[in-house]
Amino acid sequence: MRVWIGTLAFLLPFLSLVTSFGVNLASFLFLASALIFFKPSRDALVRHWPQVRWVVLAFLLHFLFVLACALLRGERLSVQEKPLRMLLSVSGLALVVAVRAPRRALWWGASAGAVAALPFIAWQRFVLHIDRPGGFVNSITFGDLAMLLGLLSLAGAIDMRDRPRDALLAGVGALAGLAASVLTGTRGSWAAVVLALLVLGRHVRGIDSRRMRALLAAGVAVLAAVWFTPALGVQERFAQGVSDARIWYEGGTVWTNVGTRLELWKGAVMLIREHPVLGMGFDACRVRLAEYAQAGRLDPLVLQLPHLHNDVLQALATGGVVGFVLWAATLVAPLRFFLRRLGHDAAHEARGPQFAVALGGAFVVLGYVGFGLTEVIFWSMKGSVFYALMVFLLMGFCLNAKEKIG
Repeated sequence: MRVWIGTLAFLLPFLSLVTSFGVNLASFLFLASALIFFKPSRDALVRHWPQVRWVVLAFLLHFLFVLACALLRGERLSVQEKPLRMLLSVSGLALVVAVRAPRRALWWGASAGAVAALPFIAWQRFVLHIDRPGGFVNSITFGDLAMLLGLLSLAGAIDMRDRPRDALLAGVGALAGLAASVLTGTRGSWAAVVLALLVLGRHVRGIDSRRMRALLAAGVAVLAAVWFTPALGVQERFAQGVSDARIWYEGGTVWTNVGTRLELWKGAVMLIREHPVLGMGFDACRVRLAEYAQAGRLDPLVLQLPHLHNDVLQALATGGVVGFVLWAATLVAPLRFFLRRLGHDAAHEARGPQFAVALGGAFVVLGYVGFGLTEVIFWSMKGSVFYALMVFLLMGFCLNAKEKIG
């Protein structure tokens, strides 16, 4: 059973970008395994309930709110599938703790997934000549998750610094994830890098390995090379974004990537002002956006896009302040869990076995915060379930590491 759960922990990140079914498959297998081994899974969750209760309750309350809104508004009950599956991802935590699965499997999966994603996306970019390649998903989601796999590989390299071969694979994965994200042309993932570096910089003294410091230096060098390589177009895309924002602000065209987002955000603010407490269903939001466009208050272009391109505005528009608080809790509660453990290890020179796992968990949460600034990363089932499963798995590995040193 320990090998089986370790295999599932490996498959989740490894299959996340190079297949269309990997995240869903891992999700169902974790849930089925927890049901088959219900008693040990339940006992493990009960044993650690004081440490995990706020995170589990955050996902539970978010699900109940979405379900209540669907019932009261007469919406399709399918809207609650995502929050339900995110809640059921707690099965991953229970299984990891119950069987004490090896966390190296997760690091290997993240590293192998990042390494596999790079030639896959490079083939689309340079052979098929797709300007914004995205594999089996859109380019933004692929770029975001590739960057996250790179950050998780970095955490794995720190954790496995005493295992040179494993650390080397993880280091290669960290650089591959960064490169794969760059090839998609996604700009939003860079916000996640900034947030991750802020956390890493605060605890960098805990990384006492010369190889790990060399890896960090190599990462910085790659970032600099990416920025100053004209063929990759990174500087050009950032400059274009600034130009698009200025043009929109001066009343120019909306028909740009940034201009469209700004127009959507303008419409989102109008929606939020109408129903600030509980928001309205997204179908109703689209109807109101169409009315705004018909009245000349918004450009009709916004009606062609599936969501509001900002997680905070999406949560406020569809759930009001109440819904936003409950959704935000699914980010804040896990982040608090991981940062507390980083702080605990910092008091012991940041060398405990929880350090790298908690760092990886903080990377996941802060990564999604960064992604959500310019995208609704929780819009897709893949993005939502990947987040929840990864958070709960890393929580489980944190708890295992704590027991080991305890």
